[in-house]
Amino acid sequence: MASSPVAAIPVKAGVAALFACLLLAACTAMQVHAKTAASATPMIAALERAGCDAIAARVDALPGNGPVLLRSYDSERGQGAPALPPLHTVAFTYDNALAVIALLACGRRPQAERIGEALRLAAMHDARLRDAYRAGAVAGDKPLSNGWQDAQRKQWVDAAQQYAGAYQDGSSCGNVAWTALALLALHDATGETRWRDAAVHLADWVVAHASDAHGAAGFHGGIESYLLAPRKASWKSTEHNIDLAAMFAWLARISAPGGDWNAQAKHARDFVAQQWDAASGHFWTGTAGDGVAPLRSPSALDVQLWAQLLPDAPKAWRRALGWVERRHAVKGGYAFTDARDGMWTEGTAQAALAWRWVGDEARADTLFARVVQQASPGGFLYATPEPRIVALYAWYYHRPCLAATAWAVIAASNRNPYLPSQAFATRHPR
Repeated sequence: MASSPVAAIPVKAGVAALFACLLLAACTAMQVHAKTAASATPMIAALERAGCDAIAARVDALPGNGPVLLRSYDSERGQGAPALPPLHTVAFTYDNALAVIALLACGRRPQAERIGEALRLAAMHDARLRDAYRAGAVAGDKPLSNGWQDAQRKQWVDAAQQYAGAYQDGSSCGNVAWTALALLALHDATGETRWRDAAVHLADWVVAHASDAHGAAGFHGGIESYLLAPRKASWKSTEHNIDLAAMFAWLARISAPGGDWNAQAKHARDFVAQQWDAASGHFWTGTAGDGVAPLRSPSALDVQLWAQLLPDAPKAWRRALGWVERRHAVKGGYAFTDARDGMWTEGTAQAALAWRWVGDEARADTLFARVVQQASPGGFLYATPEPRIVALYAWYYHRPCLAATAWAVIAASNRNPYLPSQAFATRHPR
């Protein structure tokens, strides 16, 4: 699931200064059309270091060594909490899962474990993993649901019980998969079975609540909670099934206890394969509400990119990168949809990793030079340089974003989040 659209803790002065230096370097790089991979390496390494420092600083600002979740957005001015009440303290689950993967990729295991433990508690002790929780230290056996003080009504609003938008109280299968991938990355880094067992628990939930045999089969979207009425999401997402295929395949690779993970991975991957449109060379976004009819519009950037990262992805799928160039390219990078209304920083970082994965470092370097320019005073990258851009049925705004920053670190680290570190190093050495 792409970072949740709407949609403070300032980092050290050294991080801000580093980003300022990066910006100058990026501007210079833009003027050089024939830029070599070697000349781009310091810029990419600095982007990784600055993003990693920014995320780690947010964790370290919360005292102790206990579990924490990070706020997903800063205010438009670049640091501090957003004024919009539903975003003021929200920690989107997907964003925090990415932060775990990014911190591990850049060698910040203690900070990764603090966020990972909060996600593990949510996975094991909540009735179902929610799409969002409240940012901050986790004091009980699970994170709190997000909430805020309503100034007009002079009362506390609990997102899970009183917020009619209620995306925050849903359980999207893509977000469940990314959380499991973060937990599996921690298992890969530490060997501790608690991380693996929590990932298995999430995988079991998906099989029990979202598996389907109709149409192109695959897995439904999970649980949506619009208007405070949780219900099964009858639609299917290609992106979700890509994530699930990766999650199940990882469980199979490590012989995790429980279900037939190879069979579940095939169930998800077969759905993805059926969403491939050979005539146009791209993937449909998913299905309509009946779970069968292909959703042919809009085109979603992450679907085209993440499919490239699946282990042993067919070479024919690389044609989707050509589709991305034709239908998503904008000044500076790529838009979320084919409305092409402005650069989506997170997706542009994803594209840089996808190009690296297929061996085009030069094209990736150009995208990194654009991503660097989105640095905010607080250290996170802006979700978009535009006032707002369209996502799928929502918007991204010009606000610093945890997910965009984490994806930049992951891409700069050249880390495929769908694979254990050793498997990735063997397949695609740095």
